Amino acid sequence: MKINKWLLVTTLALSSIGLVSCQQKKVQDTEVVSSASVKTPREIIKSPVKKTDFLLGTAVALSVYHPNTEELLTRAFAMVKDLEARITVNASGSEVDAINEAAGDHAVAVSDEVYDLIKQGLAYSEEFDGSFDITVGPLTSLWRIGFPDARKPSQKEIDDALPLVNYKNVVLNDEEKSVYLTQKGMLLDLGGIAKGFIADQLWNFFKKEGVTTAVLDLGGNIVVMGGSPARDGVAWNVGLQDPLESRGKTLGTILEKEKTIVTSGIYERYLEVDGKTYHHILNPKTGYPYENDIAGVSIIVSSSTRGDALSTSMFSIGVEAGLKYVNQKDDVDAVFMTRDKKIYVSNSIKNAFKLTNDQYTWEGSH
Repeated sequence: MKINKWLLVTTLALSSIGLVSCQQKKVQDTEVVSSASVKTPREIIKSPVKKTDFLLGTAVALSVYHPNTEELLTRAFAMVKDLEARITVNASGSEVDAINEAAGDHAVAVSDEVYDLIKQGLAYSEEFDGSFDITVGPLTSLWRIGFPDARKPSQKEIDDALPLVNYKNVVLNDEEKSVYLTQKGMLLDLGGIAKGFIADQLWNFFKKEGVTTAVLDLGGNIVVMGGSPARDGVAWNVGLQDPLESRGKTLGTILEKEKTIVTSGIYERYLEVDGKTYHHILNPKTGYPYENDIAGVSIIVSSSTRGDALSTSMFSIGVEAGLKYVNQKDDVDAVFMTRDKKIYVSNSIKNAFKLTNDQYTWEGSH
């Protein structure tokens, strides 16, 4: 049995973020912030104040294009560590762990942030009719893909776990901010939207602190704030990771501003058993990884939490239905990459997305 972990990330072209320059040059700040709760927009510089740490199972890199923001970055990373400790199911003592321990017995009151995350997770579970389901824990805890003890469960184990996976059996109490799992053995697993939620929390934190220009990189979740100083405030040139290659190899680029780009793929984490590859994106209704022609998908939206839920859900419906869904939404764009190296993009970005890898071919008009 062979276990591999492939971190699927979205990378930013160096020319777009101005890392080549060592000198911090001032640029006119044209962003307008009207909310009274937001601090005055800060001076913009061309070379970022940057900090990186390994959190959430990936390298988290925050680049802020304002001077004297080291203290802000320290606070931001403390926020990430705090939220991770409260959300994780991979270590005892978290708020989610307490909910799971009390399944079938009693409700558990949680912090505002964790309650908000669970409430959003349930909304997305309902929107996608359980193809994305935050109660998938009984299945993910069997497979453990991405961990040293990953294995293929027996059919009996899967059959026993499936009745415990049902988002409709989560009861929320808005007044008490409590969560109750109605069946013993149920397990919340918020890993499908945790990084997106934390990315959104960071995004809001920096906005309130007067940050207008930044790149927040949480592995497969990227947030681009404002425009690129190296491009005189024009949108960032974002490179989309090739899901079939090693980290840092892109297949195309797109210009984006004030958006989040969320990328998921079948080679992000996977398990090989008897010559068959099982990726980590599990179907809550069958107990096995989704099987279709999608190798990876990048979702471009204004909420990283929503991007997480959408990127997972697209695997459940495939390219054709996925494109139909996205093309009906004004606030969502997507790039699909298939196992046979074909590219499909949503209608509104057909002219904006640039394919740069000649190993891939376009499908449909563009």
